[in-house]
Amino acid sequence: MSYETLNETEWEAVDQVYDLLEKGKVEQARLRLDGLMQGRREQPDLRIVDAAVSLDEGAPERALATLKGAERSADPSLFFHLRAIAHFEMVHLERARDDAERALVIQPDLAEAHDLLSRICEHLGDFERAAEHAAEAEAIDPDAFGSPLEVSDEEFDALVGQAVSRLPAEVRRHLDEVPVLVEPLPSREVLTAEDPPLSPELLGLFVGRHLLERSHADLPGVPGAIFLFRRNLLRACADREELEREVRITVQHEVGHLLGLDEDDLDRWGLA
Repeated sequence: MSYETLNETEWEAVDQVYDLLEKGKVEQARLRLDGLMQGRREQPDLRIVDAAVSLDEGAPERALATLKGAERSADPSLFFHLRAIAHFEMVHLERARDDAERALVIQPDLAEAHDLLSRICEHLGDFERAAEHAAEAEAIDPDAFGSPLEVSDEEFDALVGQAVSRLPAEVRRHLDEVPVLVEPLPSREVLTAEDPPLSPELLGLFVGRHLLERSHADLPGVPGAIFLFRRNLLRACADREELEREVRITVQHEVGHLLGLDEDDLDRWGLA
């Protein structure tokens, strides 16, 4: 099947969509793209852009479906890179690794693909390759892919303890039966326990029944736990001050889930 290529004006419109995504204006990017795709939804290069917007919308499953028609796009390295991101978000770790490697075969200096492959390898337990690709990403684009923040386990645990100590006393009382645990990364089992799966980039998670669901008839025992994922938090923060703030926000957010608050409640209470 042949497809009419994009003209110069359409490529300029594609660049505008990517500019909107870079500025975090995802809804505007979707509206701009929908107008561009009128009558041309099978065009491979537009499907690539559609997948990129879908990923920013938090819809990796839609991105994967969209990419099925984009194999003949003008930029095959971008096709494989976006598909790798979608597979990663869906916790298809081996498929994500394979697609990131394909992107790098086509474009070895694609810093984004090296960074993604580093994160995938971490989740697969291949820490040597993870470090190699992280170093490649930093060498190619040090501004975008600098080394993660380095903080000792003891210092990180102290930040978590500090965040817990700042919670209201009534809230801290509930944490006597719900431990706050630090793990390097979320396990595949944790991520895929929900449908759709949780993102491997998750910073924190409350696992268990929230307080509003419990009754006196519940069996005794630990009702759940709050997890913080150390490597993801360190990667998300540029300095110790930002890390302290992000740990505090993550603890507050997961405690909010323990209390039975939904996302809108968390926003209203300043715990999001």
